[in-house]
Amino acid sequence: MPETYALRRDPEQLLREVEAQEAYERRGRLKIFLGYASGVGKSYRMLDEGRRRHTRGEDVVVGAMQAVTSVEVQKILQTLEVIPLQRLNGGERMDIDLILSRRPQVCLVDGLAYNNPPGSRHAERWQDAEELLEAGISVIGTVNLQYIEEYQEQVEHVTGSKTTETIPLGFVNNADEIEVVDAPPEECIERFGCNDPKRGTAASQEQLSQLREIALVLAAEVVDRQLEAYVRRHGLEQLWGVHERILVVLTPRANSTHMIESGGRNARRFRGDLFVVHPGDPYFTPEEKARLEPNLALASRLGAEVEALDGSDLVTSVLQFARTRGITQIFIARNTAETWWERLRGGDVDRLISEAEGIDVRVFPS
Repeated sequence: MPETYALRRDPEQLLREVEAQEAYERRGRLKIFLGYASGVGKSYRMLDEGRRRHTRGEDVVVGAMQAVTSVEVQKILQTLEVIPLQRLNGGERMDIDLILSRRPQVCLVDGLAYNNPPGSRHAERWQDAEELLEAGISVIGTVNLQYIEEYQEQVEHVTGSKTTETIPLGFVNNADEIEVVDAPPEECIERFGCNDPKRGTAASQEQLSQLREIALVLAAEVVDRQLEAYVRRHGLEQLWGVHERILVVLTPRANSTHMIESGGRNARRFRGDLFVVHPGDPYFTPEEKARLEPNLALASRLGAEVEALDGSDLVTSVLQFARTRGITQIFIARNTAETWWERLRGGDVDRLISEAEGIDVRVFPS
């Protein structure tokens, strides 16, 4: 069994925890529906969540919606209270004062990255949402990947187009919940026509797959920060870390840099241990071994214990290693290019999840 220690926290630390918890309780909750491209259906998902909360008895209003909406969206809008947008200097903005005086429990805000017209209290809509959150009103909003400021260069490299409206990553990182509207690229093209946001032309399946992977990684990082904030608020840094033993599984086909870095962050955060395993050399081609070397070097720099596994059955070898080392979390990559049939049949990742009793398995896109 892992060792545990009785730790005494000083009064200043306890005060910080109380203050952090009080601030958290005063603030509204932020949930973001993240789209990796225009047209994946994030506005519908946001409204559907609002409708379900309204049905459960929560006081929900719509603070902002895009002008062009689908028939399905219009049907849901008819069931909810809509606060009309204000006209100002040729543009439209949320009626913040009316929403604040109305004081709903939840406000739905479509298009968090929209610019407000000149003369508005805030230059951008996400700042309006921030004011609502500070007033204790929860916000459910939508944003597309290409509008997140720190990701715009990466998205531009994929799509060749650039947007002018932005939302800072810091706002997204503060979300209490983030959900990627994860329509498969082929379905996105067939059903929604997922367009290039700048040119108005359909993006290719390859472009959409790349954008989808970026969005999934971003969402995983936000979840990391949510966990870190929870640990800080409850003073668990010293109490939890001795139990965490993280195992990152490398394969030659997976792009594992982000997975190793995330494992390293979690190990440091919880004062735990990081392990990295991979199949032994006999199972690699020279090209695969060359792809693996940079990740092994990164793992060593992060202080991981690195080991090559014997045996042709990777899942069995990983689980044997995990159980002998007391592993609490396994990080593994799944190929996002799998067909729906491959996912339905299941594979090594699904088998690992089903057989890893008592061990958390976190799956990263690859």
